[in-house]
Amino acid sequence: MISQHNLKSNSGARKQSRSRGRGDGSGRGSTSGRGGKGQTARSGGGKRPGFEGGQTPLVRRIPKLKGFKNPNKNPYQVVNVSSLEIFGDGSTVDLVALYENKLISRKNRPLKILGGGELMKKLTVKADACSADAKKKIEAKGGSVLLNVAPVK
Repeated sequence: MISQHNLKSNSGARKQSRSRGRGDGSGRGSTSGRGGKGQTARSGGGKRPGFEGGQTPLVRRIPKLKGFKNPNKNPYQVVNVSSLEIFGDGSTVDLVALYENKLISRKNRPLKILGGGELMKKLTVKADACSADAKKKIEAKGGSVLLNVAPVK
């Protein structure tokens, strides 16, 4: 008959805790598995997460920068319509022509034409992008705007 005084757990259900700090003869005496002396041997001792031995931690070495840099920004080189006056009437204006006349500084960046100023000549403009105002001004003088459809990096 089962009674409260003769109940037993199944074998392996309860694991006995290891007895520590009961003398050298126990096999787990002396430092009781805590290594040597010092901070880490004490109760509550140890180093906090992120502690780097007293040197200035990485979190404090990195500057607190405001904002961010947009990785998807299109780095257009912009040229106003008024700057195109240096070209002859009926000529074609493209990236190479603008570079040779020092209106842009790089040949490998996309070009955008903006509508600042006035245009008095008929020009064919080849660019990656063009504002609506600039297109209107160029076409009003009988010129045309050809947009490249190559993807901008």
